[in-house]
Amino acid sequence: MDAIDTSPASPARPLLCVVGARPNFMKMAAILPALQQPPDPLPVRLVHTGQHYDAAMKEAFFVQLGIPEPDDDLGVGSGSHAVQTAEIMKRFEPVIDQWHPRAVLVVGDVNSTLACALVATKKGVPVIHVEAGLRSFDRTMPEEINRILTDQIADLLFTTEKEADAQLRREGIHPDRIYFAGNVMIDTLLRILPRVPDPATILGTLPGGHAFMASSEVPSDRHDSESLVPGSHGIVTLHRPANVDDPRILARLLDCLGEVSRDIPLIFPMHPRTANQIRVQGLLDRLQKQRVLPTPPLGYVEMLGLVARARLVLTDSGGLQEETTALGVPCLTLRDNTERPITVQQGTNTLVGNNPEKIRAGVAEILAGGGKKGHVPELWDGQAALRIAAILKHHFGHAT
Repeated sequence: MDAIDTSPASPARPLLCVVGARPNFMKMAAILPALQQPPDPLPVRLVHTGQHYDAAMKEAFFVQLGIPEPDDDLGVGSGSHAVQTAEIMKRFEPVIDQWHPRAVLVVGDVNSTLACALVATKKGVPVIHVEAGLRSFDRTMPEEINRILTDQIADLLFTTEKEADAQLRREGIHPDRIYFAGNVMIDTLLRILPRVPDPATILGTLPGGHAFMASSEVPSDRHDSESLVPGSHGIVTLHRPANVDDPRILARLLDCLGEVSRDIPLIFPMHPRTANQIRVQGLLDRLQKQRVLPTPPLGYVEMLGLVARARLVLTDSGGLQEETTALGVPCLTLRDNTERPITVQQGTNTLVGNNPEKIRAGVAEILAGGGKKGHVPELWDGQAALRIAAILKHHFGHAT
């Protein structure tokens, strides 16, 4: 491995930590305190690109997770992939020029990840990629392109599973640059889990929540009749273009959810793009009179409280595949592939695509037999961020 340049440029020379979208926040919430832990803390600056950001999100993620106010907020906002990536690059370069950082740390696979990694490497600044090596092998997904390119230009790559190490080596990444550290998102999950509220408390704060609980009694011919209790509900999330951008596919999925809800009530926190598509296409009536509760996007704590006590989860989210595996909750992923195969191989996840027949069969199997049991993967133990911090302090701690 080539030596990493850690020669000092200024007394306050920090490590720039980048977040841009919801999936980044849970990971950075574990990494930041680990980097700053005594006796040898690293100076850090938190850069928020503004790829996803609003006042509600600040409360729902930054405050709940204990993430400090960003030192630099680039305020990029939404846009096409090309426009957003270009705008992030334009606004991030002056931050590099101002602070001459020791390195730039990026997480995950969103546009901010690739954009800031590109700027850093072109400026000669080392790039650290946390959650490297994950592959869906579906290059129609923008996230897959972001993952591949970021890994190719990163100087240090931290993985969540050993298969990701092997994948990086197959792609020509030198083993000296790769570190199997575990899953930092699970660090945050384990830290927050003891203080999440119960489902009834959460639903009591949501529009329609009380009515939903009252109408979601378990049928008396199947179980003891009672209001919504832990283990008696399912969670749904949808946001991938393949599932929500085509009105026919979206309508088919909503009809399927209505059918599933006859056997188990479903809580459906709606991603803004999904809610907009449902509204524009006039599909909300597909869920009316069903045991499905559409809600606005939820904060991390509320979502974790509902997922942790769910009977099952139906999702196309990568993060929820990991969280359900860590929690032992059966998960049906409404995709034909996943960049997190360990959740299928070792965890509680099953791929069913967006085929209603496979979805219904998967739900029936879970309700009849409890679904896949699985086990928690290696190093998903709440200590991943500390392992990452120890390595980074070794590489960059002497720069002053």
